[in-house]
Amino acid sequence: MEFEWDKGNTGKNKKHRVSDEEAEEIFSDLDKAKYPDPKHSSVEPRYVLTGETQKNRQLLVIYTIRNNRIRIISARDLNKKREKHLYEKAFNTTKI
Repeated sequence: MEFEWDKGNTGKNKKHRVSDEEAEEIFSDLDKAKYPDPKHSSVEPRYVLTGETQKNRQLLVIYTIRNNRIRIISARDLNKKREKHLYEKAFNTTKI
């Protein structure tokens, strides 16, 4: 799995206290869940990924695929009230 980082997205998630490396970690989570993001896919397909880091931090990552690489657009903690159910629902959905 390759990631695309450049000046447009490197360090972009510092405001959410998520490093680029930590955002990449959830792609290795066996219990991660992927959802389409049609609302934000007018220019290119975007996806929402929920998963846990190696330190058990639950994150929500918005990403797209460009040139066969994963390009992370946004990464932040799951909102406990609105989004935690997405990660918990992953146990009952198809894994990627």
